[in-house]
Amino acid sequence: MKKLSKYPILLFLYSAIALFVLSYCKSDKYSPVYEDLGSVKNEILRNNTEFEKQINGLIALVSKNTDEKILQEKFEELRKTYKKMEWAVEYFLPHSARFINGPALPEIEMDEHTEIEAEGLQVLEEMLYPYDKTNKEEVIRFLNKLINKSNTIKTNFEAITISKDQVFDALRLEVFRISSLGISGFDTPVSGTFLKEMPYSLEGVKQTLQQISTEQSKDKALKSIISEINSAIGVLKKNTDKNTFDYVNFIPDHLNKITFLLLEFKKQEKIPDVEVTTALNKNAPTFFAINAFNPDAFTPGKEYAYSEEKAALGKKLFNDKILSNNNTRSCATCHIPEKAFTDGLPKSMSLENSELSRNAPSLNYAGFQHGQFWDMRKDDLEGQSSDVISNKEEMHGDLNLILAKINQHKEYQSAFEKIYHSPKTEVWQLQNVLASYIRSLAGFNSDFDHYMRGNKSAMNESQKRGFNLFVGKAQCAICHFVPLFNGTVPPVFKKTEQEVLGVAVNGENKTFDEDPGRGKFHETVASLQHSFKTPTLRNINKTAPYMHNGGYKTLREVMDFYNKGGGKGIGFTIENQTLSDTPLQLTNQEIEDIIEFMKALDDR
Repeated sequence: MKKLSKYPILLFLYSAIALFVLSYCKSDKYSPVYEDLGSVKNEILRNNTEFEKQINGLIALVSKNTDEKILQEKFEELRKTYKKMEWAVEYFLPHSARFINGPALPEIEMDEHTEIEAEGLQVLEEMLYPYDKTNKEEVIRFLNKLINKSNTIKTNFEAITISKDQVFDALRLEVFRISSLGISGFDTPVSGTFLKEMPYSLEGVKQTLQQISTEQSKDKALKSIISEINSAIGVLKKNTDKNTFDYVNFIPDHLNKITFLLLEFKKQEKIPDVEVTTALNKNAPTFFAINAFNPDAFTPGKEYAYSEEKAALGKKLFNDKILSNNNTRSCATCHIPEKAFTDGLPKSMSLENSELSRNAPSLNYAGFQHGQFWDMRKDDLEGQSSDVISNKEEMHGDLNLILAKINQHKEYQSAFEKIYHSPKTEVWQLQNVLASYIRSLAGFNSDFDHYMRGNKSAMNESQKRGFNLFVGKAQCAICHFVPLFNGTVPPVFKKTEQEVLGVAVNGENKTFDEDPGRGKFHETVASLQHSFKTPTLRNINKTAPYMHNGGYKTLREVMDFYNKGGGKGIGFTIENQTLSDTPLQLTNQEIEDIIEFMKALDDR
């Protein structure tokens, strides 16, 4: 104030601005961007205080060598408390959330080729189910690390300003998180207690919606949402057995209705969009709506934005042999539309007709991943296209020579000029049209999609049983996330995961496949050795043979491999296997039902 008093004109301006903001906030044009929701923050802080209290209680019980069953009960209470504020921590403190409730796997700093120790609730779950008292000091160490994260929550939410648009966005994402990660047991892979926890996540959403609502929605959308949440909680409390829960109907009958009604709430409360490009469109009523996903969230920048004109030009070039060195091969040679853009071979063939090292992956839905090729060596589809074109074994093209051919081709040059408004085609533009075509190869019109949109006759009884097994007993959905069924983690879709499965040379062989996968580019990172991208299962029925090496001829062979516990389960020594090595105990009929469900993922 002393400094301002020396400048009376500035002081007047500051005062005028303050009065304007105050009067603006009181007007009908008031935007929730300017509002700090103290009551919401207080509830987050209250839950966090209870969270810290429960952690300290667990430390005391562990120190006293308390019985395993009691420790597990207290741990489950701790997780439920976190679930009440998960929506806020995940949204406002995503880095902390990763170390509070992320996978029990080291966080990898790719640029530095280093690993950061895993910590948090999932690490503790592995140590408590079952509990070995010789690990007492380690359990206490990780509980103390969790207290540090609780302190981070307290410090941040005491300091930051949160607004109504942000809170709504966070709550909406939480319901989508429940619809994908929550319902699959992603964060309780050992204890499998997720169905007991989901009511607490939903209660957190309901209570916060009540706090931010006004008369505009109380007897309309809010009332309907509360009714749907209460109905969903009632179903969850009736059956907490992950192996018998009816996932295939719970999602469309309850969770989809909640996300749909949230958009009505947003409209009635006149809440604006948070202006950030996201993979899930802001107006998507459910995960399964047509055009629910935004392909531009996976592009390198705004100039690479998807358009139908780019995709149409990309399709022509994709099928044109002009992109290869000697005009003998096109992209479609190894990516055949009728085979979901694979080639049907165990391993693709080189220009000289020799076998390449890996199976040709499907291009369907490849646009919804961060990391292309099996080893994820390219970040996006633009990088992938140039890598294939210039690879001497695949197309052996020279991008500069290809551009020269395109610039001399009247039809192509005219099309590029119309799209990019430049007299000569550039490398990035060629990459972009090819990538745009691949981004268009996502139909989202399978029988499964139609079922989730309300057509209960779209799947047969075997397929419905198969989906329930896929999510529940077989635990497929903790790696192949609904609704993309790949490794891109919902609901923000900013990261695509890789897995170490311990794949054999083929489905009948007991020899370990030594392909380092992503580890080739990170030789000092132990957890990445023999790791590969988790591909989509959409159209999987059309893409045999399977795995990165094409060694598994049928889906039955693949399912048998998983049923035994992956590489470890068939006898390989793999210290960094991310797939659980516990046999799934699936019966022949259950395996057939899961395979039948996967057929329901074929685009119509």
